[in-house]
Amino acid sequence: MKDKTLILGRGYIGTRLQEELNCEISDKKIYSYKDIEAQLKKFKPKTIINCIGNVGRNVDECEKDLDKTLIANTFVPIILAEASLRNNIKFIHISTGCIYHYDYAKDTPIDENKEPDFFELFYSRAKIYSDLALGLLPKKYPVLIIRIRIPLDNRPHPRNLLNKLLNYKKVIDIPNSVTYIPDFINALKHLIKINAKGIYNVVNKGSLIYQELMEIYRKYVPDFKYEVIDFKKLNQIRTNLLLSTKKLENTGFKVRDIHEVLEECVKEYLKY
Repeated sequence: MKDKTLILGRGYIGTRLQEELNCEISDKKIYSYKDIEAQLKKFKPKTIINCIGNVGRNVDECEKDLDKTLIANTFVPIILAEASLRNNIKFIHISTGCIYHYDYAKDTPIDENKEPDFFELFYSRAKIYSDLALGLLPKKYPVLIIRIRIPLDNRPHPRNLLNKLLNYKKVIDIPNSVTYIPDFINALKHLIKINAKGIYNVVNKGSLIYQELMEIYRKYVPDFKYEVIDFKKLNQIRTNLLLSTKKLENTGFKVRDIHEVLEECVKEYLKY
C-alpha cells in the first residue's frame, strides 16, 4: 500500500496500522483545509486513514480541554472528509463505539443502524458530531467509518487494555465489547480489499469481563494480584456496552470470539 495510502495521526492506532500496512504516515497538525491540502500535494494518496483523535489518558481529560477534543474529534474528521471528496480520495475514519447507552437487562448487541444517544461525556458528544456528519456520506462517496472499542493488544502500550489493568490492579465486573488490535488490523485490510463503505463495528464477538483476562495473565504470572470492584461504586460516567459484529461477518470476514484471543494475547505480550 506504500505511496497509495496515507495515515494521519502518529498515535497508538496510527503507528500500529502504519507498521502493518507499510504506508506513509504523517503527524502534521490539521487545523484547516489548507493544512490537509499541503499533505495531499506532498503524499498524493489514493486513500486516507484518519487516526487523529484526542482521548487523553482517559475520557475525563477530554472534559478538561474542550477545544482540543472538539478540534481533533469533530472538526478534523469533517475537514479530512471534505478534502477527500474534492480530490476523489477514499476516506477511512477510525472512530469509536463509545457513543451509546446500554441496558444489559434488555438490550441486544448494538448494530450500526442505531442512532447514537450517549451525550453525558464530552468525548462521546464530539465523536457523535463527526459520526453523524460522516455517516451520511457513504450513500454517495467512498467513505468508511470503523468503530472500535477498548483496544486490547499483544504488545505493551499505555493505551492497551492489558497495560491499563495491570497498572490499576483493579477491574470492574461488567462485560464489554473489546477490539483485539491484531484482528482489527486484519479486518481493516479486508474492508479495504473489498472496497467497503459505510459504518462497521470492528470488535471481537462476545463480551469480556476483565477478570477473565486477568486470570489468563495469572496463569503465566502467578504472583500477580488484583481486585474486582463493583462498577456502580466507582460513581463514574462511562459507556459500557456490547456491539454487534453481524455486518462485518456478512462481508465474509471471520470474526473471532474475544475468548479465543486471550491466551494468544497474553503469551505474545509477555515476550516484550
